Amino acid sequence: MRETQRTAIYAIRVQGDAVDPIEADNIAERMREKMLARGESATEVVVVCGDSKETLRLYGTPYAVTRVRTAMFNAAIGWQPIELD
Repeated sequence: MRETQRTAIYAIRVQGDAVDPIEADNIAERMREKMLARGESATEVVVVCGDSKETLRLYGTPYAVTRVRTAMFNAAIGWQPIELD
């Protein structure tokens, strides 16, 4: 059952221009590579773009997107700047 797994979910917020699904996949893959380099494997990554509820888009697996959306709704997410390049 998926709920019992302890997999980290990282939400990457893209500010500025909106990204398409292919760009979101590339961003998620770079984050996974960064986490793998730190010794973490099997991480879920959700790419968040948009500045308001009306323009908000989340890219990732349905399970991870649901978890991130719920955390954002409950203000249970802490944002920190990150450089992936």
